[in-house]
Amino acid sequence: MIDFAFFLEIIPTLLAGLPLTLQLAALSITIGFILALLLALAQQGNHRIAVWSIRFFVSIFRGTPLLVQIFLIYYGLGQFRPSLQAMGLWWLFREPYWCAIIALSLNTAAYGSEILRGAIQGVPRGLIEAATAFGMSRFLTLRRIILPLALRQAIPSYSNEIILMIKGTSLASIITLMEVTGIAQGLISQTYRAVEVFIAAGAIYLTLNFMIISALNALETWLTPYRVRA
Repeated sequence: MIDFAFFLEIIPTLLAGLPLTLQLAALSITIGFILALLLALAQQGNHRIAVWSIRFFVSIFRGTPLLVQIFLIYYGLGQFRPSLQAMGLWWLFREPYWCAIIALSLNTAAYGSEILRGAIQGVPRGLIEAATAFGMSRFLTLRRIILPLALRQAIPSYSNEIILMIKGTSLASIITLMEVTGIAQGLISQTYRAVEVFIAAGAIYLTLNFMIISALNALETWLTPYRVRA
């Protein structure tokens, strides 16, 4: 049976890893969103080399597990230490924290770029033609017409990506980062009580994701009130 006294005892210990979990999620989601938006916009042009390069990047990061990507960036790039030192980048790739950020950011950028690309292409052509008829420049049309509509349409799908990325931060524990899952693994090795520890860790992730989902739903309602009225 589950020992609820032990369950309540380990909750504060696990919560000590929550700030790192939030840092990893917030930074990787922010960087990933910026990269995803740039990649989605770059695919709207007619430059075949750029488009196919982006699609190759997306297929690589969408087609391989995040766990493998973290391993390759942290352990794989460490094999090229002399070259990284020569380029002045070793300080970045020797730290597990930044390797986790890079892996998470690139992964969510790949998925996010496809979400945003579809949202941008889903903007009605008539609105773009009307903006052109009013004399709006291409950049002004993008800023005032295309992006606001596309971002609103992308909120439901991108919300799922945010939740997946928050859960993906748990994989950072494999490269010695002591976030919630990392602390949970340490507790299991000390107490041999995996059930209580993982239930407590799962409860923390569940609560965090519930709060984020509620915030994203409120944002969607605020940006698309016409859907609520419908």
